[in-house]
Amino acid sequence: MTASDPLRAPGYAGSSDDRLIVALDVADAHAGLELANRLGDAVSFYKIGLGMLTGGGLALARELKDTQGKRIFLDMKLFDIGATVEAAVRGLSAFDLDFLTVHGDPHVVRAAVEGRRGEATKILAVTILTSLDRADLDASCLKAGDVRDLVLERAARALEAGADGVIASPQEAGAIRALPEATGKLIVTPGVRPAGADAGDQKRIATPAHALAAGADHIVVGRPIWQAPDPRAAAHAILSELP
Repeated sequence: MTASDPLRAPGYAGSSDDRLIVALDVADAHAGLELANRLGDAVSFYKIGLGMLTGGGLALARELKDTQGKRIFLDMKLFDIGATVEAAVRGLSAFDLDFLTVHGDPHVVRAAVEGRRGEATKILAVTILTSLDRADLDASCLKAGDVRDLVLERAARALEAGADGVIASPQEAGAIRALPEATGKLIVTPGVRPAGADAGDQKRIATPAHALAAGADHIVVGRPIWQAPDPRAAAHAILSELP
């Protein structure tokens, strides 16, 4: 049993596997709803990211949640002073979100946990973006060291600060799962690509089966599904790879 099993939405009765989260990284809410309708009951969990915020993303979240009974992962990667993060999370929690991301800095995590008080929203901490490698961190003047080691350190500190889980690449999922602080916590992995798929702008990737075997509870897949000629068939193909 994975850490995500007891975290299914109350009354969840869908036939799809909610370990797969489909990223609705499309132009706007209309395109997102059209894609969700094409996917139908093949997918029960959707990620709505920052890129759709000005395109009706919050309205889409509410539509999918309230009308279609889907689970929602709002990927905002919030970062600011504590009071601002707390206020933002308090407001966003009104949308009955399942997951919400913040940057994994301990002061941000603590503020987010305070902001969601009384709501079921799970706060997930971003460690290091899966599109970044050591050269990118050097260019940003960030701490020296191996990327994997930095991810583990950030994950441990975020979990100690109260995060319900972390976002991390499949390549670090197993090591994070082994951390004492990760017991009972969620690991959600973007940077997942089916065998043979284009890596795109992701640098630390793995197949769906590898990510789950490494310790992830949920995988996030976007372009390999929504860019496919038949998104529903693409989703089913990915689901068939899951152990």
